[in-house]
Amino acid sequence: MAADTTGTADAAAAGGATAGAAVVESGTAVAESGAVIGYEQARDELIDVVRRLEAGGTTLEESLALWERGEKLARVCRHWLEGARARLDASLAEEREDSDQEE
Repeated sequence: MAADTTGTADAAAAGGATAGAAVVESGTAVAESGAVIGYEQARDELIDVVRRLEAGGTTLEESLALWERGEKLARVCRHWLEGARARLDASLAEEREDSDQEE
């Protein structure tokens, strides 16, 4: 099921989010300030989390916290990508409809 991203791109553009952002049920990460983390920011932070985990040198607690953060960021990315897919599918369906009506 694709998530509705209507309005979330505008909210993401309005401001960044802190590293302590939480993921709400819709899959969107929201910072304490209320700003939404966009796809690119979540992706970049996820890359950093993976690098830190791969580098090692962290305690078990730090590693678990990084893993949990990575899981949340992956959900955010998935949310944005599912929303983009839904928009593309809708646009393609509309285009096919218009094409069928012209014939």
